[in-house]
Amino acid sequence: MSPGTSLPPADRAPSHRPEELVARLTAAPGRADRLTHLELLPERAATLADWPEWADPALVRAYADRGVTRLWQHQAAAADAAHAGQHVVLATGTASGKSLAYLLPALSAARAGRGARGQRGASTLYLAPTKALAQDQRAAIAELGLDLRVATHDGDSPPEQREWTRDHAEYVLTNPDMLHRSLLPGHARWARFFSTLRFVVVDECHHYRGVFGAHVAQVLRRLRRVAAAHGSDPTFVLASATVAEPGVAAQRLTGHEVLEITGDTSPRGEVAVALWEPPLTSFRGEHDAPVRRPASAETADLLTDLVLEDVRTLAFVRSRRGVEQVARRTAELLEEVDPALAARVASYRGGYLPEERRALEQDLRSGRLLGMAATNALELGIDVSGLDAVVIAGFPGTRAAFWQQVGRAGRTGGGALGVLVARDDPLDTYLVHHPEALLGRPVEGTVFDPGNPYVLGPHLCAAAQEIPLTTADLPLFGPTARELLDDLVGAGLLRRRPQGWFWTDRRRAADLADIRSAGGAQVQLIEGATGRVVGTVDGGRAHSSAHAGAVYVHRGETWLVEELDLDQRVAVMRPAEADWTTSARETTDITIAVEQEHVMWGRCRLSVGTVDVSSQVVSYLRRRASTGEVIDETLLDLPVRTLRTTAVWWTVPDDVLAETGLAQDDLPGAAHAAEHCSIGLLPLFATCDRWDIGGVSTARHPDTGVLTVFVHDGHPGGAGFAERGYRTAARWLTATRDAIAACECLTGCPSCIQSPKCGNGNEPLDKDGAVRLLDALLARQV
Repeated sequence: MSPGTSLPPADRAPSHRPEELVARLTAAPGRADRLTHLELLPERAATLADWPEWADPALVRAYADRGVTRLWQHQAAAADAAHAGQHVVLATGTASGKSLAYLLPALSAARAGRGARGQRGASTLYLAPTKALAQDQRAAIAELGLDLRVATHDGDSPPEQREWTRDHAEYVLTNPDMLHRSLLPGHARWARFFSTLRFVVVDECHHYRGVFGAHVAQVLRRLRRVAAAHGSDPTFVLASATVAEPGVAAQRLTGHEVLEITGDTSPRGEVAVALWEPPLTSFRGEHDAPVRRPASAETADLLTDLVLEDVRTLAFVRSRRGVEQVARRTAELLEEVDPALAARVASYRGGYLPEERRALEQDLRSGRLLGMAATNALELGIDVSGLDAVVIAGFPGTRAAFWQQVGRAGRTGGGALGVLVARDDPLDTYLVHHPEALLGRPVEGTVFDPGNPYVLGPHLCAAAQEIPLTTADLPLFGPTARELLDDLVGAGLLRRRPQGWFWTDRRRAADLADIRSAGGAQVQLIEGATGRVVGTVDGGRAHSSAHAGAVYVHRGETWLVEELDLDQRVAVMRPAEADWTTSARETTDITIAVEQEHVMWGRCRLSVGTVDVSSQVVSYLRRRASTGEVIDETLLDLPVRTLRTTAVWWTVPDDVLAETGLAQDDLPGAAHAAEHCSIGLLPLFATCDRWDIGGVSTARHPDTGVLTVFVHDGHPGGAGFAERGYRTAARWLTATRDAIAACECLTGCPSCIQSPKCGNGNEPLDKDGAVRLLDALLARQV
């Protein structure tokens, strides 16, 4: 039995060799050409270590009863470091027992620190990005069968449980949202817990990136300050299976120097990774472009075939609606072969009740279910060991997420198969034809900027309400904190007194920062007939997705927006069976505020800096859902929105353009096509989604006087994505050029230069011109 993992199901079917499974999948007629690459990762033997002498004997016996008789070497190294008070980040593969590495010192300290009268022992705060993962960890601790005071503290916790947790719990499982809104503002009531705080565990730390990561970094700095005020200095233990430069990422999150442990000494079976491209269909899309078979349909076929082979399989699908469609289609296909098999496939997504999710997880572990379609709710370290295969419908956005999902198979040390099914998208198409970009490189660096003033400002206010800020506190929050405090005083949010900076407003300062949203105040989606709140949408996206007349899909249900009230931040909707979709048309202007850095590529210039983006949704198109045909266009009267953010941009002067042979009329389409594809490919180099970024291109920009292409962050102050693009520009733009040139379409399609978020209806676009333009730029790179 491998250390730190759950016992395998007793009724486990014989393991399947992953290479043989691929051969069976490609044997069906017309399938062979869909496999674009197969990578085999060899099996790996374990390196074991003894239990440390300081480990609690009862805890060691509890693990031994579960089959864990020795540790893996990396577990012992991380546990020893944490026990000694060294901040540590453990970055080893999926199913490598990271939880044991932090539970061993934390639970040993809790049991050893109890007083004779049963007082609380040393306490631990465990942070997970989702409530589900925290609940899973709590269940794993309960299975040890020891006297441990463990409790979850989240939005589902009743008042009496919260009170018990404050007064008695030694191991508190929560999430950054509750730490931000509950524990830190109410730290006086949590005084006994904070005074004994010995460890802070930050699980799945790769999840904290972009603006969310910047917020969490400031929440952890506030935590350090509150703990110090109560007399404790906790040791931070961070864990992730997929984080690049883990020491750097952990230091940026916590503000501490952190020891990184990356050598994975756990055993691993053979893993086969298959890259799969669905075929082109006879259907023609926008501008008569060819369209590939949907990744969801291809995934349902593969899931069906694997279930028929008795292969326990998890299919990851990006949307909740897609999950339901894949599960339903798979069941229909299985019923045609054997009606009994249809009941052995299910869906798993957010929105289900906790007890429903727990039952589904157990059914998958036990083997009652052979196939499951799930959102990334199952990507994190929830224990569903015993899987043989994972099928991923569309690249999940980052190499880190890809390896997290692939790692869900083979978790008991057996062989595993991972299949990436490409969507009709520039990034997916590029990856399945350039496997070295996915399989031959480390995971992406975690990109976020804790010093973003739009993030730091609200947290300085929250910190001042928790405990008045002093000059001695400022180094904790970074070099820009002092100047920003003057701005906050000038805005009337803080008051300066001889003792420091004080929050004097009657509001809760924590409410100033929505740590999971940077798109402005949330707009509530209201059912007009009942007044029921259906959901919310970021203020920044409401103009384009919740305007009057918009078709809005929420949890698989279709709604028609009747009114958008921006003053009240409410969109009124009604259920509708619409056979059309809507897409907003938007005008965007961009001005350069400050060029912070640049490099010359011959006579071309690559820059990064601060820009002001002004955008206005002016109309929307209705399209037939079945064909994409435009039905009509409706004008809208919405205000202009402005955003100060960070952008990367590149310019090509007139004399270089003359060498390309492009006619003047071709330049807007060439620049626009290059912009679209570069936005689609940036997630390969920065941990972002294409919806986190935007772009503007023009044949002659007023600030530069020449052809200019901008790619900008979609969040106030920037999120680090555009800067990452600047740092990796040669590789990023080369990949962009190659993706356009390699696409088998003639004039452009969704796999290369068309964008689903284009505010100009994908016009004008010039595929050949984009390649020639990028060739001219890249030929001069330094």
